[in-house]
Amino acid sequence: MKRTQLIVLALVTVGFIVSCDDDGGTSTVPLEDGAVPNLVRSADAPAFIDLIQLNAGEPVNLAYSVEVAQGNPASTDIIGVYTVNPADGGAVYTADLANDVTLPQDFTLTANDIIAAFSELNSADDIKLGDVLAISTRFTMDDGRVLDVIPPTVEGNTSGTRVPVGGTGTNIATTVLFTTVINYPVSCPSALGGAHTFVSTDLVAANSPSACPTGEVTGTVTWTDQGGGTYLTSDLGFGQYESSCWSDGPATSGAATFREVCGEIISGGADQYGLIYTWVITDVSGSELTMTWTNDYADSGTVVITREGGADWPDLFTN
Repeated sequence: MKRTQLIVLALVTVGFIVSCDDDGGTSTVPLEDGAVPNLVRSADAPAFIDLIQLNAGEPVNLAYSVEVAQGNPASTDIIGVYTVNPADGGAVYTADLANDVTLPQDFTLTANDIIAAFSELNSADDIKLGDVLAISTRFTMDDGRVLDVIPPTVEGNTSGTRVPVGGTGTNIATTVLFTTVINYPVSCPSALGGAHTFVSTDLVAANSPSACPTGEVTGTVTWTDQGGGTYLTSDLGFGQYESSCWSDGPATSGAATFREVCGEIISGGADQYGLIYTWVITDVSGSELTMTWTNDYADSGTVVITREGGADWPDLFTN
């Protein structure tokens, strides 16, 4: 218990002095005081910038609160760092979202606010899939030091004399004690979770001593929503392991995940043996989703997945 208290104290205490013995004498080494923010996303507000809403002209409202968790800054600015999708060049833009604010305080941000803040964004058309808006603070201390949570090496973030938040210590942006940065990726809502029935055919297990079934293999696969468009699947191979191909348990693990990003399915999950699976969508017709799949042990198959409740699948695809 004492060890834990000492670690926490070392992480968050500001304005302290270290004393040490040197050849029988005592010296003191003053360390600069710092300040630490804590940002909290509103529970009933979106965790991402909804591209579908944005393109439809519907309102996008981000809501969060900011407080000073440690320290006593003279003034606080709320800053935004907008990072373009690396596939589109990865440019980084920095802007002030609010200046000389009083904390704690609740804030809201609309799409129009974002466009107005960043001179590089001319309209909603410039906000694209895969971009990320990061929000944090910039503290100015009584002695004029400017403390940044997001490192001052970020393009455009160069005004003033800057040091990482936390004074001379480790950059507090990595702390687990507080949320010092909120990220809002540009993405789409996703709702693929459920217990879906499947029919597998054309099963192949090239490295197995036993033959795969020549007919259909049926079952149920459960996709569990992990948030942010990521899903855990109960069977990456849709019954292939459980069949006579291997007579094993389902192909799954804690890493048996896939993602959906605005209709694109991104596979690459790993089973209990560390094998990586690639899914390729070949058809989407109403409640039926058809895919072929392979792994890196020469297993493969074709599966038709019927959505739970018979609802239509969205327009899913793979690249």
